[in-house]
Amino acid sequence: MLRRRIISLLSSSLQNAPISIKIPQPISISLQKFPFLQFCERPITTISPPSGSLGWQFQRAYSLLSLNDLQDNKGARKQKTRKGRGIGSGKGKTAGRGHKGQKARGTYKFGFEGGQTPLRRRVPKRGFKNPFSLTFQPVGLGKIAKLINAGKIDSSELITMKTLKDAGAIGKQIEDGARLMGRGAEHIQWPIHLEVSRVTARAKAAVEAAGGSVRRVHYNKLGLRALLKPEWFEKKGRLLPRPARPPPKLKDKVDSIGRLPAPTKPLTTEDADSMSAAPA
Repeated sequence: MLRRRIISLLSSSLQNAPISIKIPQPISISLQKFPFLQFCERPITTISPPSGSLGWQFQRAYSLLSLNDLQDNKGARKQKTRKGRGIGSGKGKTAGRGHKGQKARGTYKFGFEGGQTPLRRRVPKRGFKNPFSLTFQPVGLGKIAKLINAGKIDSSELITMKTLKDAGAIGKQIEDGARLMGRGAEHIQWPIHLEVSRVTARAKAAVEAAGGSVRRVHYNKLGLRALLKPEWFEKKGRLLPRPARPPPKLKDKVDSIGRLPAPTKPLTTEDADSMSAAPA
């Protein structure tokens, strides 16, 4: 469009004012130096002057690349294969599935090997996973003493698993409780009272030597959630569950039933006897 306007303006100006115009010779451009010009090569065009005007001639050897000349290479875009659209399409009738057979009729189960024993059944089993095993998070006495010195744990109150979780002594993902370990037992030089799921002999001896006490309490999955996250039950509008008794196989591994909500005072011997004698 712009070229036509320029040509029309030139022709009208030449008609009004006869001026001799010297047109330079066409510039020869090497295609080896400018390879992009080979895609827009066009034949030399000659524009003749209109009748009744001065004779002039304009030659164009090549045109620069423009947006309307852009196009993909041949074969760059392929049409989507339309299956089952007639025999003449090349993918009609069986649509590339062949004749008959299981794969031509529909889907089959993942890992199916045509009826023979699949690989997942041929490989022998190894190991054993005990469904009744319990996982406890370990926590050392040295870590508890460090948190007490930092002021994150009050040693005058009962230290429960909720206290250890809030202070950062144990992680948030507690599966079945916490186990008290004897690492850093030499740092315990004052009496502390704890309630955990399990305790090692070294840790219990170190706490009792300092004048404290350790009690092994039992919480089931729901009771442990009620101990660590009581706000969850309040948010759901539910009451806290009743303390659960330990199963017969765990009676020798615990000292008492876990109390709910989280207690703040250690359990005395009389209270422990009354809880054990209470009906389920």
